[in-house]
Amino acid sequence: MKEFLPYIIMLVIVLLIRIVLLINATIPTESMENTIPRKTRVMGLKSSYWFQEPARGDIVVFDAPDEPGTPYVKRVIGVPGDTVEVTGGHVFVNGTELTEPYLKEEMREYAFTPGDEDFGPETVPEDCYFCMGDNRNASWDARFWDNTWVTKDAIVGKVYFCYWPRPSWIDGTDGDTFDVFS
Repeated sequence: MKEFLPYIIMLVIVLLIRIVLLINATIPTESMENTIPRKTRVMGLKSSYWFQEPARGDIVVFDAPDEPGTPYVKRVIGVPGDTVEVTGGHVFVNGTELTEPYLKEEMREYAFTPGDEDFGPETVPEDCYFCMGDNRNASWDARFWDNTWVTKDAIVGKVYFCYWPRPSWIDGTDGDTFDVFS
């Protein structure tokens, strides 16, 4: 039994790291392309928001507002106090159009149902966030949810790394990924 003790201790440490610090998620749809392709497995840190708030542009994993227990991965577009409006295929925060170099393509005005893609203007409530996918034409996001806002408590952490099918770091600001092995 004594010879197994180091393995048991190592297993406990790994499990604690996994449970307390790391997020593991899969991107099942093309909603985050080109930043994160469909079927990609990502990792992030739960500790990212222990001492700071999520920021506009962060890619986060959260418990879906309309589907409790289902993890979603989207980009933070609006933070508490921001006024968000989506109109004519453009996103405005506090009256200024966002510059979004990470978008796959221009947002069509008929993403799902004509007129549905328009949103707001609405002010993001305290302790809440407005999140959208980077592939706006194929993203089921806050524009369409019954419960629009992602609460701070629902955010599990920030995505940093793709580990399957191609290991790469994710730079959330411009949508670039950086290959680990290049």
